[in-house]
Parts: sequence; structure tokens; C-alpha cells
Amino acid sequence: MFAVIETGGKQYLVKEGSIIKVEKLEAEEKKEVEINKVICISNSGLSYSSNATVKAEVLEQCRGEKIIIFKKKRRKNYRRKTGHRQYITVLRINEISLQK
Repeated sequence: MFAVIETGGKQYLVKEGSIIKVEKLEAEEKKEVEINKVICISNSGLSYSSNATVKAEVLEQCRGEKIIIFKKKRRKNYRRKTGHRQYITVLRINEISLQK
């Protein structure tokens, strides 16, 4: 069984036991979070409306890889180099359930 969930403005395809990195969630490590924004859920080819929830465990609160921002204007000796590291939450999907 797999589901498509939405969190942090992005959509993720998840299965039970999978580990995903999402935008930062306000939750402590080793705690369980419940995601209610389930776009679709599928079991053996059948898709359902979103009356479903996905339960996940927070494994880690950390920062992602550095993204380099480089700006340049030709012939003007203008060069700027900055970096950015986004805060992320690492989740393990424990349960995908459909409420009837």
C-alpha cells in the first residue's frame, strides 16, 4: 500500500517503512506525527478519496545540504556568493490507514 501526502507545500509518495526528508515540522525527535493531508491512497491498484491518515515517527531534526547562490553582472566586476541550508525533518512512515 502506498499514499501520496502533502506537507511543506510539496507532495511525497510514501510506503510503510519508508524514510523521507520533509520541510521542518514542529515536533520533537522520537515523537509520532500524524499527517492528514493525504491526496490519494492505493492498495493493489485501487485509489481512494482522502479519508486517510499517515502516521510517522520523527527520526531527526537537522539541516539539509548547502545551496550556493552566485550572482554576477558581466563587465561590471559584480560578483556575490552566498549559501543557504534549509531546516529539514527526517520521518519514518509507520502506518497508512483509511478511515471509513
